[in-house]
Amino acid sequence: MSNNNFTSVFSVLHVNDFDAAVEWYVKWLGRKPDVTPDEGIAEWQLTENAWIQVSMAPEPNLAGKSFVVCGVRDIEVQRAICQDAGVSTSEIQDLGFIKLAQISDPAGNTVMFVQEM
Repeated sequence: MSNNNFTSVFSVLHVNDFDAAVEWYVKWLGRKPDVTPDEGIAEWQLTENAWIQVSMAPEPNLAGKSFVVCGVRDIEVQRAICQDAGVSTSEIQDLGFIKLAQISDPAGNTVMFVQEM
């Protein structure tokens, strides 16, 4: 039996410098957080049921170790959006069945963009 009980996905990215991280995410997402539910937490809704949360790390050694994969319709468009915002993006890798590129936030967390072929 498959599990179709999921309703949303939340990716939590821990940071040590909250203000710098929020500024960086605002830059490439093109908008302020959709929700700031508590001090040290900012959230952006990427699609109907997919969110990125930037959160102060509960322990300093947790910051910068998160990884999130964002599916995109067009990897070239996403890379251009990031570059236009001044966010350095890796070269696009074409693996035949997917294309991918990635960015790293100021804490060292990785955001990977993936376009299915």
